[in-house]
Amino acid sequence: MPDTTTRLLADATPTAPALVLRPWNLADAAGLAELSGDEALRRWTSFAVDNESSAARWLREQRHGWERGSRFAFAVEEVHPLAAGGLLAGHVVLKDVVPGAASAEVGYWTVARARGRGIAPRALHALSDWAFTTFARDGLTRLVLRHQAGNTASCRVAEKSRYALSAVLPAQPPAWPQEGHLHVRHPAGRAD
Repeated sequence: MPDTTTRLLADATPTAPALVLRPWNLADAAGLAELSGDEALRRWTSFAVDNESSAARWLREQRHGWERGSRFAFAVEEVHPLAAGGLLAGHVVLKDVVPGAASAEVGYWTVARARGRGIAPRALHALSDWAFTTFARDGLTRLVLRHQAGNTASCRVAEKSRYALSAVLPAQPPAWPQEGHLHVRHPAGRAD
């Protein structure tokens, strides 16, 4: 079972710094609260943090997911050689993990300054590889990603991360006011 010391890495590219994916912790509350005014984050995700108190509550929920072994949420940080610590760039999560189940779901978001820079696909790729490696012995053979059909940026991230469009999902207001897309990824070499 993974624990809260788990760290995932995405190598630097010629145009972007390396990424570190690490479990969220309560020290992240102030940084999360600063994201409360991000309209795109509120429009396309269920992110409901308005202040440090709600950020702390959200962070406790992420920690409980790790403790239950059903949800593994990671802060995504850019690693800059001259900076002490990483710079928050986003979030990726593996959720609905059930021992013996063949499928689990992934999700992600990025902060405004990180969008359009290839961070989300790199982080999602690192999370997906980790999920298949870590949970293959428990039967995991399929990861799914859902997003609203109007979120074309998420569609591009899914495709860049080897998640193939599998189905168009009907709207389910109020959580999903638009049709959605279901993308699926299998471990390398498997296409069932």
